Amino acid sequence: MESSGEKVVAVIMVGGPTKGTRFRPLSFNTPKPLFPLAGQAMVHHPISACKKIPNLAQIFLIGFYEEREFALYVSSISNELRVPVRYLKEDKPHGSAGGIYYFRDLIMEDSPSHIFLLNCDVCCSFPLPDMLEAHIKYGGMGTMLVIKVSAESANEFGELVADPVTKELLHYTEKPETFVSDLINCGVYVFTPDVFNAIEDVSSHREGRANLRRVSSFEALQSATRNLPTDFVRLDQDILSPLAGKKQLYTYETMDFWEQIKTPGMSLKCSSLYLSQFRFTSSHLLASGDGIKNATIVGDVYIHPSAKVHPSAKIGPNVSLSANVRIGAGVRLISCIVLDDVEIKENAVVIHSIVGWKSSIGRWSRVQAEGDYNAKLGITILGEAVTVEDEVVVINSIVLPNKTLNVSVQEEIIL
Repeated sequence: MESSGEKVVAVIMVGGPTKGTRFRPLSFNTPKPLFPLAGQAMVHHPISACKKIPNLAQIFLIGFYEEREFALYVSSISNELRVPVRYLKEDKPHGSAGGIYYFRDLIMEDSPSHIFLLNCDVCCSFPLPDMLEAHIKYGGMGTMLVIKVSAESANEFGELVADPVTKELLHYTEKPETFVSDLINCGVYVFTPDVFNAIEDVSSHREGRANLRRVSSFEALQSATRNLPTDFVRLDQDILSPLAGKKQLYTYETMDFWEQIKTPGMSLKCSSLYLSQFRFTSSHLLASGDGIKNATIVGDVYIHPSAKVHPSAKIGPNVSLSANVRIGAGVRLISCIVLDDVEIKENAVVIHSIVGWKSSIGRWSRVQAEGDYNAKLGITILGEAVTVEDEVVVINSIVLPNKTLNVSVQEEIIL
């Protein structure tokens, strides 16, 4: 392990605001990285994992959201974890590697020996200290977290081939058309500062080609990637693929859970994964109850301290209740995220659903879905301030904000 003097920094890419369209209608209200999973902001899970890295000096969040959208969160998380967290706003797209290069002077101000790079929309157990230890042992420029997935789903991600003994990255291809490997890139990395030289090489090489293009029409016939701006550098195609097989990049395989959070359906699945992880990492965050003084709790459930739940309600498994939620008598909740200031009245049932801020579900109503996390209407979503009146059934539907439902609906998107 390194000497105590060597510092480490972490960078979390939070994306936005042009992205996140697949996360609607939930991203209308709050930046996707601040959407709560298991009662904590999505970005909170990688941030709290970074806290476990030895000699962590700073955490940077890089994205396109306005600074005011993150200001409150950044200040509260810095105080809570006692680690400086800074939000850095990109002025234009620089690509996944170009983004960290653009802010390299700030990232390097503590002269770190290692830089972690994480994507916010990744859900996993983030084994960062183990990764760092393996990375130092390998002695390369970078180490990426990888996982085995089914051969059918591998082509949705970056596929790679690694040496089974040395763990060196031998080949890398992003979303290939033909099957390469069932090992995929998890979007979690640790690098030495040499990564900035590699990014600079791509930029200057592209700049050289751009100068050449002014005198040669042959360039116009080359691939579209030649037309990328010189300061736009992608980590996967521009850094990982060319450096594979050159004893610079290595892999660290996780045997734990891993998912990408692209849609509201996946956020419900990932909330469940984090809740089950709390059993081992943060059991104090999980609710308990026996149905006498408190509600009956089944499986893993998070209840915000300000939420009011009737003792005759039955909650769980996989339920997360946010601030100021009110749950009436006889309510049954299974596999759902209930956001701030929601009221669910007597004997209502909510299953496989996300209930948006300030919404209200009437007596004896049902809001439910099949629970297929990948299907467009596999979970039911109520946007902000949706009212479901008494005895109304909503199945496999998405309801945009500020709507009142007084008739039952099934498999509909209500605009």
